[in-house]
Amino acid sequence: MSKTVVITGATGNLGVKLRRHFEGLGWTLRLTDVTNGGDPAVVEADLAVWDERWVALFKDADAVILLAGNPHPGAPWGSIQRNNIDLPMNVYEAAARQNAKRVIFASSNWTMAGHRFGEGPVPTDREPYPVNAYGVSKLIGERMGRSYWDRWGLSVICFRIGWCQRGENKPEQLNGWGDWGQAMWLSDRDFCDGFEKAVTAPQAVGFQVLNLMSDNPGMRWDIETTKRVIGYAPRDGHVPKLTPEQQAGAKATQGARAMIEASDAWMSLTRY
Repeated sequence: MSKTVVITGATGNLGVKLRRHFEGLGWTLRLTDVTNGGDPAVVEADLAVWDERWVALFKDADAVILLAGNPHPGAPWGSIQRNNIDLPMNVYEAAARQNAKRVIFASSNWTMAGHRFGEGPVPTDREPYPVNAYGVSKLIGERMGRSYWDRWGLSVICFRIGWCQRGENKPEQLNGWGDWGQAMWLSDRDFCDGFEKAVTAPQAVGFQVLNLMSDNPGMRWDIETTKRVIGYAPRDGHVPKLTPEQQAGAKATQGARAMIEASDAWMSLTRY
């Protein structure tokens, strides 16, 4: 069945990949970005500034895909406030007012980055642990989605996306990264499958926060919930390849973290 989908951030890395995939499905697309790169099919709009002209794009859409924003983990607070907090707030409000059926929010693995040197699985119901302004903004975007589901009945699926690189996006490009980064690889076709499944998932899904990575052996990220909730079926995976130096560095960092956590626990017991 054909769908009508709005893609914000349509000229970016992820937007281009989704546009190509959805066009192959024959879906009707409404595309927008702050600049269109000379492509007349993309409506130029600054979504951080409310304007009824771009709001109208969302009318009765089956899904609004919220990719727009500053994608850089090192972005300063000024840009984060405008592009990753004000902008998503506008998009959620426009989707609710225009009777869109669902918003699919591009959240990030950075919401859990503080668990990198810890242990155990990383499901989405584990306590969040952002370590920078970007991760905090993505967590705020998720909570906005929960609010719009609770108050408006707007279905929202938030994907904590792994590493889906520009260009060919081969896992070998991650060699030299640590196991945390390599284990978050997300192939182009798994990325597109995840978003396709999110668009077509039944309305009963309501509000969900889900991890979106490829099926990488040994990773700590839980994608079983993603498979169960929306029928995600990853076809790719990558086994991290670490040098002896990387392995030794990770072990030392884990040991240092354990000492810090033990010290914090002791201090909490002795604090008046």
